Amino acid sequence: MKINKKIMKSSVILACVGLVCLSLSACSGGSPAQAKETKPEIVNAVPVEVARAARSEIAASYNGTATLTADHEAQVAAKTSGVLVKLFVEEGQSVKAGQVLAQLEQDTARAKLAQADAQMRKANASFNYSEKAIQKQLIPQRDYDQTKFDMQNLRAAYEEARLNLQFTTIVAPVDGVIAERSVKLGNLIQTNQNLFRIVGMDPLQAVLNVPERQLGILKAGQPVTLEADALPGQKFTGNILRIAPVVDSNSGTFRVTCEFRDHSGTLKPGMFGRIGIVYDQRADALTVPRSALVEEDGETAVFVVDKATDKPVDDKKDGAKKDEPKKEAKVADANKGDAKPAAPGLVAHRRLVKVGYADGDKIEIRSGIDAGTQVITVGRNAVRDGTAVQVLNADKDKQVAQKSVEEKKG
Repeated sequence: MKINKKIMKSSVILACVGLVCLSLSACSGGSPAQAKETKPEIVNAVPVEVARAARSEIAASYNGTATLTADHEAQVAAKTSGVLVKLFVEEGQSVKAGQVLAQLEQDTARAKLAQADAQMRKANASFNYSEKAIQKQLIPQRDYDQTKFDMQNLRAAYEEARLNLQFTTIVAPVDGVIAERSVKLGNLIQTNQNLFRIVGMDPLQAVLNVPERQLGILKAGQPVTLEADALPGQKFTGNILRIAPVVDSNSGTFRVTCEFRDHSGTLKPGMFGRIGIVYDQRADALTVPRSALVEEDGETAVFVVDKATDKPVDDKKDGAKKDEPKKEAKVADANKGDAKPAAPGLVAHRRLVKVGYADGDKIEIRSGIDAGTQVITVGRNAVRDGTAVQVLNADKDKQVAQKSVEEKKG
C-alpha cells in the first residue's frame, strides 16, 4: 500500500509540471510559424552607378586609319654625265621648282658646244652657196639636197650640245623638301643616275579604304579631321579630295582620298593618323553613356532606376521579361558591417530602346526612355528586372543634373 501511494504522488507531480509548460507556451503569443511571419524580410540591394539621359549635340561620323603621303614626289636624275663640283642644297631644305641644286663640271660640255657650233656654221655656209647655185642651175639637185641635209643634221648636233651644257646645272623640277641626297662632291655622275629625291609637303594626302555601305554617304568636299600618333593632342583639318567611282570586289571597299594643307610643316609624309569624317549632326539628341547599353537576344536595352511600387509592372511598357518576378527593394544585409543601407524603394527595370548615332562614349536614344531617366552604367550585369539596387553615386548624379539645368537656363 505504501508503494502505491508513492507512485500516485509522483504521477500527480508530473501532471502539474505538464500543465505549467502548456500555460507558458500559450502565453508566448502564438505558433512558431506565426513568429516567422512577423520577422521582417531583409533584401540585399545590388550596388550600382547611374547616369541621366540628357540632351546634347551628337555627330555621326566614319573613322579610319591611314598613312600620310605626299601629293607629289620627284626623283631628280642626271641628264648628262660629268663630275659633281658643287652642291647647293642639303636634306631637309625646302626648294622651289627651277632652283639650282647642284653643278656638274662644264668644260667638256662647253668644248663640245663650240665644236658643234663651228660645224653648224660651216654647214650653213655650204647650204647658202648651194641655194644660190641651184637657182642658176650650176649644181645638180642631188648636191643641193645633200648640203641641206648636212646643215640640218649639224644644227641638231649643235642643239644637243647646247642642252648638254644646260643639263650640267641640276635644278628642282617641283616644289618640295629634299628628302634624300644620293651623291657627294667629286662623284662621277652618269646619265640617268639619281641625285636627289624631292617630296612635296603641302598638301598631304591620306587614302582610306571605306566599306561600301558608306558609298552613298560620303561626298567630295566634306570636312575631315586628322590626329597623328606622332603628334598627340593636335588636330588637323582637311577635306575629301576625291572618291573612287568603283568598289573593290575582293575587299568590298572603295578608296576615299583626303587632303590636308599644313602650311606650318608640322605634318610629315609617312605619319600614321586617325581620320574622322563627320557626315551628319544632331543638335538636340537624347544621349546616354555607351556603358549603359545591354545587347541581349538581338535586342538593345537599358536598366533604369525607379521607385518600388506594389502595382504590377507592364511588360510591354517596361520591356520586362514575363518570367522574371518583380522584387521590392528593401534595406539590406545586416551581415555586412561596412555596407551602407540601400535607399528604400529603388529597383532596376529593363527598358527596350532604339539607338541612333554613336559618338565616342555617347549613344543616341531614339525611343524607349525620356530625358532625365536614370540608367545604370556600372553594375548592370548584376541586376535583372525588379532587382533592388543601391545607387552609389546619387549625390554626384544630382550635382550633374543640377548643373545641366542651370546651363539650360543660362
